[in-house]
Amino acid sequence: MNYEWENSRNEDMPEGRYANYFKVGQNAFEFLIDFGQFYPNDGKEHFHTRIVISPFYANVLFKILQESIDQYVQTFGPIPADGEDE
Repeated sequence: MNYEWENSRNEDMPEGRYANYFKVGQNAFEFLIDFGQFYPNDGKEHFHTRIVISPFYANVLFKILQESIDQYVQTFGPIPADGEDE
């Protein structure tokens, strides 16, 4: 995916939300991926979005993320494993 970022909001684009905390669960029929933020000041995670997808599309998402990470590393270098630069 290649988005062109503009200074005006495109009403056709979904709202962006920042996430630094994730929870993943699954059953025989679907994967549930929760997105949220962890705030060190209160020591709690605050979830704001849940995505529910079939196993097939979970695998598609995995492949797309892997390709994107590979491209990122090729362009910007290795991603620190400890999140130190975040």
